[in-house]
Amino acid sequence: MRQRTSRTPKALWLPACVLAATMSLSALSCKSPPGDQPGDSSSSPPDGKAKPTVTVYAASSTTDVVTALAKQFETEYGAKFRLNFASSSTLARQIEAGASADVFFSADQEWMDYLQQRGLIQTSTRCDVVGNTLVLVAPADKALDLPQGLSPQWAARFSGRLAVGDPGHVPVGKYAQEALENLGLYDGLKAHLIPSESARSALVLVERGEVAAGIVYSTDAKASVKVKVVATFPESSHRPIRYPIALGKGAIRAAAEFLTYLGGPDAAAVFSAHGFIPLSQPGAPLRGGS
Repeated sequence: MRQRTSRTPKALWLPACVLAATMSLSALSCKSPPGDQPGDSSSSPPDGKAKPTVTVYAASSTTDVVTALAKQFETEYGAKFRLNFASSSTLARQIEAGASADVFFSADQEWMDYLQQRGLIQTSTRCDVVGNTLVLVAPADKALDLPQGLSPQWAARFSGRLAVGDPGHVPVGKYAQEALENLGLYDGLKAHLIPSESARSALVLVERGEVAAGIVYSTDAKASVKVKVVATFPESSHRPIRYPIALGKGAIRAAAEFLTYLGGPDAAAVFSAHGFIPLSQPGAPLRGGS
């Protein structure tokens, strides 16, 4: 069994945001309620003592990986989790309306900016944790040929329906529209687009065969046996896909510990296994704040 010298998770490489979360543990100690104090075994409470519950609001495309990370953290450190998955826009508006979130994990910068501008996150704890890629998928049992790749000629011939996140507010939809425009495909495909409320909603339409194709994150495609990747959009065709995370204004100590944990090698391995690109590794480009 692995031995630990501290009950607080440790990150082997610490971006500024994770350092801020670690430093906030001592600040939380003087205002945390009983049962969530540093040094009182709040991360691994004795029998009969309630475990702290960390409320995480996370983008729908992180459903599988965040569920796995929460389970792993709970097993090792004792906290419980309340997980809420939806599009980043929906979650941000819920928080703005008064929903209590210890951690917000967004699929783009805009909705983290939205909460930061309203003073609803701890700005010093904000940073990009993982990256992703954008892919074109089709039902696994149906053919979708792109002999010339993602070309205007293919777009002009496409006659089915194409599921995307709603580009008006869903991050994956914004990335998709940007990519289609930059590749000269948007005009040929815009009449075929079926906007969805989240990345996972678009994926479900493809899985059910209700559309001929969809544009989703590569991690969504990896999570489903019912779809196949037909093409990958060049990174140069859209803004970098980065997932920022931050503590909410009233975050409990266990949430800061969880954020610290996400900067460590155990979490990086889980992210990688689900197809995400960890950004908190030595030498990886890491963007904090903004």
